[in-house]
Amino acid sequence: MLYIIRTALELGCLYAPVALALFLSYRVLDIADLTTDGCFILGAAVSVTLTAAGHPVIAVFAAVIAGACAGFVTAFLQTKLGVPSILAGIVTNMGLYTVNLMVMGWSANVSLLKAETIFSDLSEVNGVGDWGGVVIAGSAVVIVGVLLVLFLRTRLGLSIRATGDNRDMVRASSINPTFTVTIGLCIANALTGLSGAMVGQYQNAADINGGTGIVVIGLACLIIGETVLGRRSIVKGVIAALLGSILYRLIYAIVLYTKVFPVAGLKLVTAVIVAAAIAMPAIRRWVALQKRRTQRRKGGAGNA
Repeated sequence: MLYIIRTALELGCLYAPVALALFLSYRVLDIADLTTDGCFILGAAVSVTLTAAGHPVIAVFAAVIAGACAGFVTAFLQTKLGVPSILAGIVTNMGLYTVNLMVMGWSANVSLLKAETIFSDLSEVNGVGDWGGVVIAGSAVVIVGVLLVLFLRTRLGLSIRATGDNRDMVRASSINPTFTVTIGLCIANALTGLSGAMVGQYQNAADINGGTGIVVIGLACLIIGETVLGRRSIVKGVIAALLGSILYRLIYAIVLYTKVFPVAGLKLVTAVIVAAAIAMPAIRRWVALQKRRTQRRKGGAGNA
């Protein structure tokens, strides 16, 4: 059981920046950004390539910058060229496939053979052992979450939040929505790049198809967290994204451990978990509606 908890915490923290990225783009900016899949692999590719060259820490920051650049391209397509948000993400995602191949030396996958990563040194410290991944990924996620909350409370952050609520009102208030959308998408994709960078070094490999479905999984993590905590404030939204990522990985790890499904059926398990998480708000509304109807019937019968 301890192994399941440790695995869920590790993977939950490693993938949590993706949920934070979707919280910023989908919830705050109200933009469906589909750049996530390609941007995740971009972060992993940059991180693994530079780590293989002997620069694991620099690799993480380079991956964050690369992710921000991908977000800038998507924002440019939306704000300057008038491409709808969904199509802009798809176009950028398609272009990133070739970019990722270039970063990985035109190879479909790159491995780290005996290379030092950000997880290597801490795992050898006495008292840390197998929990090194949790310590590093958890610390990074907490720092990023705190910084995101603080940023969204600044003047620029409030402008970004206002842009997601009502873009016309923001424009009438002499705030440039093009600028706020661009900054928001750059930060969101920088978070995705961070997640890809950590996962790449954690797995000691980067695969060109490793990011397939990441946007759906990240959205499911976000909705799971919001179902548990709600999303009435920025702080709750950030915590919900982090908690949802851990809960999703915990459910996934339990299914794997109990062997309810064979390994070959894990894609089906993922699809069921994602579908249930996305449908949960609608299910809760339906249950509440049925309760109200039952109470009305009881009330009508009592009056009769």
